[in-house]
Amino acid sequence: MSNGLTEEAQKREVRNRRHFSFRLNVFFFITFAVFSVLIVRLAYLQFVEGDNLKAKEHQIGSRTVPVPPIRGNIYDSAGKEIAYSVSTQSLYFTMDMKIKKDEAMELAARLVEVFDRLGDKNAAPLTVQDVYEDMDLEGKVHKLHMQRRIKTGLTKEEIAYFSEHRQEFKGIDVIEESIRQYSDDRVAVQLIGYMKRLSGAQDLPKYKDIDKNQTDSGVKYISTEEVGFDGLELMYQDELRGNNGYKEYPVNNRGEIIGAAKLTKPIKGENLYLTINRSVQLKAQKAIMEHIDFVRHAKGKQYESAHPTTGYAVAMEVDTGKVVAMASMPDYDPSVWQGGISQKDLDAIQFFQYNGTIREVQPPYEEYDERKNHPSSLVYLGSTQKPLSVLIGLNEKLFTPNTIFPDPGYFEFGRKGHEVRIWNASNKANGNITAWQAIAKSSNAFMSAMIGNKLFQYDGDSGLILWDEYMKKFGLGVTTGSGLQGESAGVADYFKSAKTEGLQSALIRSAWGQQAKYTAMQLAQYAATLASHGKRMKPQFVQEIRDVDGNVTVGYQPEMLNSIEIHEQYWKEIERGMSQVSVQGFDDVPYTFMRKTGTSQQDVGSRRRVENAVFIAYAPADKPKLAVAVVVPDGGYGGWGAAPIARQIFDAYDAEVGLYGKPRPQLYGGVQSASGTPEGEAAGADNAAANAGESVAQP
Repeated sequence: MSNGLTEEAQKREVRNRRHFSFRLNVFFFITFAVFSVLIVRLAYLQFVEGDNLKAKEHQIGSRTVPVPPIRGNIYDSAGKEIAYSVSTQSLYFTMDMKIKKDEAMELAARLVEVFDRLGDKNAAPLTVQDVYEDMDLEGKVHKLHMQRRIKTGLTKEEIAYFSEHRQEFKGIDVIEESIRQYSDDRVAVQLIGYMKRLSGAQDLPKYKDIDKNQTDSGVKYISTEEVGFDGLELMYQDELRGNNGYKEYPVNNRGEIIGAAKLTKPIKGENLYLTINRSVQLKAQKAIMEHIDFVRHAKGKQYESAHPTTGYAVAMEVDTGKVVAMASMPDYDPSVWQGGISQKDLDAIQFFQYNGTIREVQPPYEEYDERKNHPSSLVYLGSTQKPLSVLIGLNEKLFTPNTIFPDPGYFEFGRKGHEVRIWNASNKANGNITAWQAIAKSSNAFMSAMIGNKLFQYDGDSGLILWDEYMKKFGLGVTTGSGLQGESAGVADYFKSAKTEGLQSALIRSAWGQQAKYTAMQLAQYAATLASHGKRMKPQFVQEIRDVDGNVTVGYQPEMLNSIEIHEQYWKEIERGMSQVSVQGFDDVPYTFMRKTGTSQQDVGSRRRVENAVFIAYAPADKPKLAVAVVVPDGGYGGWGAAPIARQIFDAYDAEVGLYGKPRPQLYGGVQSASGTPEGEAAGADNAAANAGESVAQP
């Protein structure tokens, strides 16, 4: 029995040893596996993630503050500054939802007291009301979270005072920033555009997803920086902006700064050198305003129905597409945008803010009931359409250069009992005329009978489709390709009119320019296309782009958008007519030129047959260099209300650049402005309407 027990104990001991050995091996295996994982992890952390972890360690021990980029400058064609950035210290107000009006007024009063005591004595003083309005408590101009700029250009004394008394001025901060400045002479204000805080510009397509996939911190936008919001400031935002800089501060574990900052300087943006000639531009701006004033006060039949308040002009080089002048008048002081505009200033510039040479802009009447009775910047072409109408007729073989048309002074169409007569200006019967004479005499009857009515005889609406195709080839009914935001393609009424008034009426009225409204920019491109015999050039505003060291990064290349193949004889035929058009303000010009006046009519509000002055021209006649278009809504006859403005633009260009290859300033020392023309020169012009080519339709 004892032997059996001993044998069983021995077996149990053997089993226990085996189990212990197995458990020990398992323990050693698990221990080995754990240490292996730890060694691999440590190796991964050291060799793979080491740099990232060091960066995180550094980040924990430092604080980085982005510095907005320094924006590039914009210069005119001669290299003189139009828009530039300067560094300054500004005072900002951060909105508190709980602040009441009386508290805000009290804060404004205390700020003004400091401004008056410590501020620049030569600067325009701010009133309590000014400061209160800039606070924008109702959020009319700024979103609630946006800071409001109260004052720029703080003096050292102001900066020191607000730094020492910060606790006494709740919501007030002094911020160093780059401020956009614009030249005092207001060169092409609406073309240059303006800037806004990024936080207030993100509704624009340009900025909606600007940083969606951006990882480069130097390129990434800062919500507080200012960005281009309109004009060239927006169009060339990427080139002008530059790259961010950074201030890096060492901090302790409580986030307190414990050392000096390390600065990574921002990279300045590139500089734009424009095609805009400052002298020509300023002459165009001045000529428009002076001539508007002249027309409003002039005596004579040709001015009786004119009530202009605005004017638009574009001068474009024929061969290159360079825009040397673009004037949308009246304009305004663009400095009002610096740091956010007040509601008062926004109300003051609302009618002058946008570029009327490329889009529809309403006349500057505050009361809507009055404003609706005056035309916008988008007007019918009137008789400036006629050179193209004749060109279409010749090219489509609707007539020949030798075709004789007996012009009785009108053209009649429509079913019996409902006839409509299209009259010439002053009902003038021109007798037997050819195509070029129809341009020179501005015959509505010829355009109606020989072009509009003949296109109506095409199958279905093919004549109207053909007409539309020609318009677009010459830049009418399509955007000019300038790239400016908000550019209008114009408003072509002829498709709608074909449905509501009939195809025949739409085509006939189109032929003499009363079925589509276009911009001054489109008219300038159209005139340049006529001048070049069918080469439609892209309007361009930038001669070159240079980096901060002056190196050219982008040069100028003319770009032809399309060409129109038409027999040379036909071009000569329309030029023969354009050379004979009667026009005012071009007496004794030292250059040859082609031109066409236009007096477009439209019903506006309660007013009937409001007359808009339109004019296109190019010079010299034999080798065109410059094309000019002028539009003066509500300006009366084109030959009187618009042409004298164009004369001054041509003269300025000839003096500054040269219509014949070199400047000729010696010829223009005594040139008198259009507004200075003695009234007696025009007062006896009883047949002004005939010269202007007025278009009238009567039943």
